Amino acid sequence: MFVGGDSPISVQSMTNTDTRDVVKTVEQIKRLQKEGCEIIRVAVPDFEAADAIKKIVEQIDIPLVADIHFDYRLAIKSVENGANALRINPGNIGSETRIKEVVDAAKFYSVPIRVGVNSGSLEKEILERYKRPCPEALVESAIKNVEILEKYGFEDIVISVKSSNVKETVESYRLLSKNTNYPLHLGVTEAGTIFSGTVKSSIGIGSLLIDGIGDTIRVSLTDDPVEEIRLGKEILQACGVRRFGVEIVSCPTCGRTSIDLIGLAKK
Repeated sequence: MFVGGDSPISVQSMTNTDTRDVVKTVEQIKRLQKEGCEIIRVAVPDFEAADAIKKIVEQIDIPLVADIHFDYRLAIKSVENGANALRINPGNIGSETRIKEVVDAAKFYSVPIRVGVNSGSLEKEILERYKRPCPEALVESAIKNVEILEKYGFEDIVISVKSSNVKETVESYRLLSKNTNYPLHLGVTEAGTIFSGTVKSSIGIGSLLIDGIGDTIRVSLTDDPVEEIRLGKEILQACGVRRFGVEIVSCPTCGRTSIDLIGLAKK
């Protein structure tokens, strides 16, 4: 699976099972893959979860991204156990020495790193300067952390700058796209439940795709992650960047409708 360049914009999701429960995690990943998931991310809260990755990747057919917070050793253990990529926020990993150790492991195993910056996880000094999360703060954090990876000779990078605020998300990615050529992972973080999350994700991700921005997407819903894949595919198709099947064009109905058009369209 390639991300960026002329590759198709891929659809991602993240499991909400306990990664340490290999059976349930693999079962969910296979359901997601059947729906069209092309890249899967799993949480790695401890070493037991990092060790579980070895058994999980043996049973799935799509790339697995290990999601790491705070403990750089979990990133190293994850790639040693077969993770195909890492998602880290270098700002909460710790010192540059620790980041370098993660970079060295990623280089050795040829594993890409996604620098994932969220409005809720900005570095203290950046937040103090801007007073609140804003597009300029998100982009500054992302570029700063990318430069740390580049400093140690690492360029196999994907970047994301997500916010739960749609306007802030769109403005952040538009600004970031002017400042980097790295592939961008799109998403509105913590978008909400199925109804509100669908609206926010469609507007945010769709606006950027229509602008020609984005290389891979993840819809974040407080729901069964299978719904994230269904919605992600619909967004890509509605924006004309990929096709997954038939598009239904149907009238919203009015007083002139003389048949059960709503029932027919649903059927």
